[in-house]
Amino acid sequence: MRKLNLIVVFNKNLDKALFCIRSKEPYKGLYNFVGGKVEENESNYVAAYRELFEETGISNKDIELDHFMDINYFKYENNLQVFYGILNHEVKLIEEKNKLEWLDINDSLLNNDKFAGNYNIPHIIRQIKIYLSTKNNEKIIL
Repeated sequence: MRKLNLIVVFNKNLDKALFCIRSKEPYKGLYNFVGGKVEENESNYVAAYRELFEETGISNKDIELDHFMDINYFKYENNLQVFYGILNHEVKLIEEKNKLEWLDINDSLLNNDKFAGNYNIPHIIRQIKIYLSTKNNEKIIL
């Protein structure tokens, strides 16, 4: 299976997530999380931090990533590793190939004409926020 990663970056208030606008297929022109391919003999965490830094300029000094879930597409032979992190402080984004944007976390994420992943994006964000709220014994804020 080919290993790929997606990195969900939240602002400190957890009300915005960082997205790129894909400049190539798949999902050209749609919002998606940043991420990429895990290179041969590269650990999952090293790959996630490398892709995040290459695409955004965000380093391991700005954020701590956590490997949250994997989605396996057996028919496509893809293992999609989902990482998330909450920024420690504001950062100046450095775009690589794709334009970057902070977007509010709201029902607009359900717009399949605007967002990549066939509704995976709202599912992933919701699961992470549920986990964070139960981990911190807080009311779920979605």
